[in-house]
Amino acid sequence: MGYKRVLLKLSGEALKENSDAILSAEALDNMANMVKKIYDENIQICIVIGAGNIWRGKIAKDAGMDQFEADYMGMMGTVINAVALSAKLKLLGVDSLVTSAIGPVPEVNVPYSVETANKAMNEGKVVFLSGGTGKPYCTTDTAAAMRAVELKVDAILMGKNGVEGVYDKDPRENKDAKFFPVITYEEMLKQNIQIMDISAIQLIKDKDIQVRVFKMDADNFIAAAKGENVGTVCRKGE
Repeated sequence: MGYKRVLLKLSGEALKENSDAILSAEALDNMANMVKKIYDENIQICIVIGAGNIWRGKIAKDAGMDQFEADYMGMMGTVINAVALSAKLKLLGVDSLVTSAIGPVPEVNVPYSVETANKAMNEGKVVFLSGGTGKPYCTTDTAAAMRAVELKVDAILMGKNGVEGVYDKDPRENKDAKFFPVITYEEMLKQNIQIMDISAIQLIKDKDIQVRVFKMDADNFIAAAKGENVGTVCRKGE
């Protein structure tokens, strides 16, 4: 059985691919088409997208910048990516709304609120949840978990580079790594399996929200949204 409402956790770096620019036209096309295919299944969609193509915290650290300022730069980067993907979706005939947890730019986004996001999704719009949590010292993992709880999504869908799902250790470095088709949040915490930040897992570990983890691929996102068996299902315990 497929999901009625999902949160897509997308990588900002996926919008760049191998381009020297911060955004690749081809990558934007591919991601927008993937979102449209999920949308065409009558699944409500909200999206949290990172900003690794624009800004990385390591750059700030190497430059001696304060994390407070660096985190706000990252949050602004997520707004840029959300506006870019939203514009591409509209070219495909998919209506969308960019919300932001930090200072809105009225011409392209609106302030985030649960009511605004719910109303837009119920009206058939794809909703972008940009600006992180609106506060520094939080990752987009935490923002995704927080918004998933607030908006009562059925699942968070996460694509990962180079791995098929959740393992007990990195399969790219350990041939004996164990794959988990299903794992509980408590098991993830006990085994220190950090598919998401610990703070993000803590937010959802007692909620009826699944996290689907799979190899970064458009077909996998679509299959997972439809409830098909792909990657790993992370869920709360019995």
